[in-house]
Order: sequence, then structure tokens, then C-alpha cells
Amino acid sequence: MAATTARLLIVCPDQPGIISAVSTFLYHHGANITDFDQHASDPDAGTFFLRMEFQTPGLDCSWDTLKSNFETRVARQYGMDWQLTLAADRKRMAIMVSRHDHALLELLWRTMGGDLPAVIPMVISNHDDLRGEVERFGIPYHHIPVTRDNKVEAEQQALQLLEGQADLVVLARYMQILSPDFVQHYPHRIINIHHSFLPAFVGANPYQQAWERGVKLIGATSHYVTDDLDQGPIIEQNVARVSHRHSPAELKALGQEVERGVLLRAVRWHLEDRVIVDGNKTVVFTR
Repeated sequence: MAATTARLLIVCPDQPGIISAVSTFLYHHGANITDFDQHASDPDAGTFFLRMEFQTPGLDCSWDTLKSNFETRVARQYGMDWQLTLAADRKRMAIMVSRHDHALLELLWRTMGGDLPAVIPMVISNHDDLRGEVERFGIPYHHIPVTRDNKVEAEQQALQLLEGQADLVVLARYMQILSPDFVQHYPHRIINIHHSFLPAFVGANPYQQAWERGVKLIGATSHYVTDDLDQGPIIEQNVARVSHRHSPAELKALGQEVERGVLLRAVRWHLEDRVIVDGNKTVVFTR
């Protein structure tokens, strides 16, 4: 069904008639709506969010004509910010990573196995440790060392590699802070994963710090990257309960398992056009 599925995302001021206008428009153009979800924000904000999937074999016009007609006949009238995509057009997902391989391998396995609707044009790393793991999948691996003295040049080199080649950038434990200049090239299209101990447990060994404090929960957060470090709109989070019986090594292993799952879901939802950014929050239309 993915070959014939289209997705429509809408954000607009909340007002009567939106659903009727959209569904009537699609009906008259021969589309068959197969999935629908909506959310209206609090009365003060008055914002309406909608995600819809429909099937395209019965369309009475071309894809470009459908988009043009929707803009002139529906979107303008309701002041819509909208996006219309085809599920068959898989997004290009570049990955940036340092030395930890757990999140990277999860994405590689899932994508190459057909479980994630994406293509991976490249992996970029500031270390050369994971080249063999990546090239085993037939994916280009670019080693761009980053030091205190060459950070600007390294970022420019990465941006040159990514230009025109990536719709999404995933930081699969990339242990470098991206500059505002880098981030502005991919607004709400860079996804990060980090353990949820931040900002309480920062530094090189957060799980050791967590063990020393006797934590009872460990977790992970996946979010869009903004200029504010680890403060971007959250897409997904999860936790695992632990106890005094867990060693630091066991905490780390459990934490990495949580990270893999959280990042996978966040990336999948983005690839399936299920996420709408609302200020510093997200509306996520999960199944």
C-alpha cells in the first residue's frame, strides 16, 4: 500500500469546517482516505493539527495539480501551513556518530532490512572506529576529525558532503555540539538521542555518576536539535526501572537499550510524517 499512499499534514488556526473542506476536496479528486488523526490545542492558542493518509490510484489529476488546487481552494482559505508527500518517496537519512555503535547499528539494521522507510546516503564520524561496521552495509563512511582548532572547517566539510544528499540528519551518539550555522541548514531535520540524566549527570561517564547516586530510573530522550543544547522539541522518551543490584556496566547496557528504542521510534515517526513541531513542543500522531 505504501506505493500508493499519500500523507497530508496541516497546521492552521482552529475554526469550523476544516475537516469537511479537506475531506470534500480529496473526495472530489478521487482520493480514498484511509487514516485520519487530529489535535486541537488549548482554547487560548487555538491551533489545529491534522494528519491524514489517502490512496492515490483513483486521482483525477496529476500530483502537481492536486497540490496546486489544494493551495488555492482549501489552504489559503483556512490559513494553512501544510505538507503533502508520497510515502513511496523515501527520505534520505544521513547519520553522524562518534565511537558508540549501538544507536548506529540499530538504524543500519532497520533501514537495510526494509523496516525503516529511508535510504542512508552516508555516515559521517569524527572517529574512524566504525568504518568497517558501516561499509559492511555498502554505505559510504566519511571520517572528519574534529578538534578544538578545526571545528569550523570540519563542520563546513560535513555540510558540503550533506548538501543535496540528506533530508534528515540523525545524531546517533555524535559527541560533538553542532554550531548554530550547521543547525540552520536543517531546521527540525536533525534528530538527537541522549540519556535522560542530563543535565544532572553530565560528562564522560554519566552511568557511573548515576550508580553513585543510586538512581531508580534510567532513560533516554530523542529530540530535534536547536541552537539551545539538548533543549529542542522532544519527540520521544522512555525509562527503565533499576535498583541497587545493578552495576554501572549493567546500567549502561540497559541505558543503551532504551536509547536504541527511543531513537528508532523518533526517527520512524519523522520518516512517516507523524511529527509536527509546535514551538518548543511536538504533536506526534502515533499509531
